[in-house]
Amino acid sequence: MKLQKDEIIFVAGHRGMVGSAIHRRLLEGGFNQVIGRSRAELNLLDRRAVREFFAKESPSVVIDSAAKVGGILANNEQPVEFLLHNLTIQNNLIEAAADFGVRKLLFLGSSCIYPKLAPQPIAEESLLTGPLEPTNDAYAIAKIAGIKLCQSYARQNGKNFISAMPTNLYGPHDNYDLRNSHVLPALIRKVHEAKEAGAKSISVWGSGTPRREFLHTSDLADACLFLLDHYDQPDLINVGCGEDVTIRELAETVCDVLGYEGTLEFDPTKPDGTPRKLLDIQKIKSLGWTPKIPLREGIADAYRWFVENQSTARR
Repeated sequence: MKLQKDEIIFVAGHRGMVGSAIHRRLLEGGFNQVIGRSRAELNLLDRRAVREFFAKESPSVVIDSAAKVGGILANNEQPVEFLLHNLTIQNNLIEAAADFGVRKLLFLGSSCIYPKLAPQPIAEESLLTGPLEPTNDAYAIAKIAGIKLCQSYARQNGKNFISAMPTNLYGPHDNYDLRNSHVLPALIRKVHEAKEAGAKSISVWGSGTPRREFLHTSDLADACLFLLDHYDQPDLINVGCGEDVTIRELAETVCDVLGYEGTLEFDPTKPDGTPRKLLDIQKIKSLGWTPKIPLREGIADAYRWFVENQSTARR
């Protein structure tokens, strides 16, 4: 059953980078009962509050894009919070969705669920076939638990709970805090500030050799709506662009898009993380979905948002 324009659709985490893109895409698509709640309005760590919300609002479809997220530094420093908070949030949402009659739930995971040295590109079948990347294993374990909970509800109770694994994401409403952000927003902020200050160089974490894949959140939002309409299997499904770049190439592209002519100084004393992380997206492509936004165009869009929203961006 495809999404209906008048059914109640709850986007958990609708103010975050991912959730806001999905929320915006639903509204643009003419869905007229899209609901979201801020953290002040609904604490997803509070099981009773979540259940009261589901009892009152009776959502028909739930998209779980709520999570505590961060880059290598944040994951290294706060593994307890990344594990406990994410387990609690997703358990509360998935359990309530099952108990209060949600007809379909989409759980959003992350490509970090896969083994550090998984064969590239990474197929969905690689899950749990090897050790995780230590710098974000707490977050990854929480997400794996979410996948397994959705699959368990599907197997035991016949629930249509599906799980999508996005690659590295970027776009409007990203986190630009240099201690907690991911690599692309961190580079955008560093390059912007270096350009504004007339600095001759910027420092980049690591060797610059790891390869990463990046997907704009508008593409992810399209993929989420596509999967809600066309995918009903409990097996997880990857969402990416199918191409990757080195961190050096990424930094050079950011410099070029922002018009910065200084030099890049890579710091090999800082961790690189996983050597390569490229998703195999043949499964979702075979269903009829493909990404549309090239990396350079996406970076320009993310930078425009950053410049226009510096006073309120997470910095």
